[in-house]
Amino acid sequence: MPNFLAVDLGASNGRVLVGRWDGAKFELEQLHRFANGPVHILGHMYWDVLGLWSEIRTGLSKYASKYKEPPVSVGIDTWGVDFALLDRQGNLLGNPYHYRDPRTDGMPARLFNRVTAEKVFDTTGIQFMQINTLYQLFSMVEDNHPQLQAADKLLMMPDLLHYWLTGRKSGEYTIASTSQMLDCSRRDWATGMLDRVGIPTHILPDLVGPGTSLGRLLPEVAAETGLDGSVSVIATGSHDTASAVAAVPGLDPGCAYISSGTWSLMGLEICAPVLSAEAMRLNITNEGGVAGTIRLLKNIAGLWLLQECRRRWQRDGLDISWEELLALAAKASPLRSLVDPDCPDFLIPADMPAAIQSYCRKTGQPQPEAPGEVARCCLESLALKYRHVLGRLERLSGQKISTIRIVGGGCQNRLLSQLTADACGCKVVAGPVEATALGNVMVQAISGGYLESITAGRQAIAASIPQETFEPQPGNWEQALGRFGDLLETGATDRLTD
Repeated sequence: MPNFLAVDLGASNGRVLVGRWDGAKFELEQLHRFANGPVHILGHMYWDVLGLWSEIRTGLSKYASKYKEPPVSVGIDTWGVDFALLDRQGNLLGNPYHYRDPRTDGMPARLFNRVTAEKVFDTTGIQFMQINTLYQLFSMVEDNHPQLQAADKLLMMPDLLHYWLTGRKSGEYTIASTSQMLDCSRRDWATGMLDRVGIPTHILPDLVGPGTSLGRLLPEVAAETGLDGSVSVIATGSHDTASAVAAVPGLDPGCAYISSGTWSLMGLEICAPVLSAEAMRLNITNEGGVAGTIRLLKNIAGLWLLQECRRRWQRDGLDISWEELLALAAKASPLRSLVDPDCPDFLIPADMPAAIQSYCRKTGQPQPEAPGEVARCCLESLALKYRHVLGRLERLSGQKISTIRIVGGGCQNRLLSQLTADACGCKVVAGPVEATALGNVMVQAISGGYLESITAGRQAIAASIPQETFEPQPGNWEQALGRFGDLLETGATDRLTD
């Protein structure tokens, strides 16, 4: 039975998992889990990338201690946009900055003095967020940053870790697409645009596609971890969302996906980017996907609001479990109070329940009081935001969507899945929970010749995990959608100012 090692790094934690393939389905086992997060030093935010490297080696060592047979390969996926700079000898030029570091404040507007926003979108197809690699690098240009002046190579986070495993410097396509520095039509670096804003293009690595073998483990890594030196390193869909979408079973035309967690990423899998003025106005993004696809999607503040509410209640002495909270929400009055989950009021409030109550008061709605009422407000509002985004995706793509497939940790929230079906008038299929890790090992299996295609891989994943279907139930959703649309018009949070 061949085994594949997946390293899945998120903004708050990381994991090393083994994916076992029996010829018909996958089975996942978590070997090692560890914390991740920003390190604050002298007013800046960094990633502890050396600490992450140490944890990855620990996870690989745990595999070697438990299994006699070496894995076929290992692959790494991470969050998007962040990067490291290397000198001419391949050494790290300081810890990578965290995407929330304040150095990018005001940078999009300053960059647009050199190249228009329309030109940036027409070239890259990527939504405007100041955390993007483009604005991080431009801040270094504006600051005459010595690291940028000394840099010989830029590597996105998974590319850096693959380099340390193999000694090969490369840039995987899906993670590169999050940078807003890739020409989405040519699928190569947008060197002309980058030259105009002063970003040096000689530091950009050669691009490789998902499934590319980057070589074998370096002898020193094999010796340190106890793994066999024959283990290959595969560039998976190195952006975690690319791996998650690759693992969505039955993602055919007529289906949308939601990768659900703290953030919800709702989109379609298409063949070519959508670069219309309407797509730019709505701040829709065209990220690179596995197997030559484009992920036309919108970022939505997913379960963030409810997570922060629960954290505040716990801080105030109300320790309520998720099961208890959702049961209370299910009993609360429907469609009583609504909020826009993406309203700036909810980005980093000190007291999320109070921020929700204040929003409802300001918009002339009943104020939710009890935890069940607040939770119901959060979940119904999120379901209506899905409906709102779905309409725009349909209009931009020309597709009619009949099924929404939800993956990731949020798909375990059965109430949200049912509310999504009700609000959108679509069938909802929930699962897999471990979409990112499954997509990672699936791409490795295709690269190794164990699966023929992503279609075969998705069929194998469908056979590997339970899925639950939710059919839309009747309710007063059309009237609620009108009220919700009025809230969005007031806040205008779907436009370029996102």
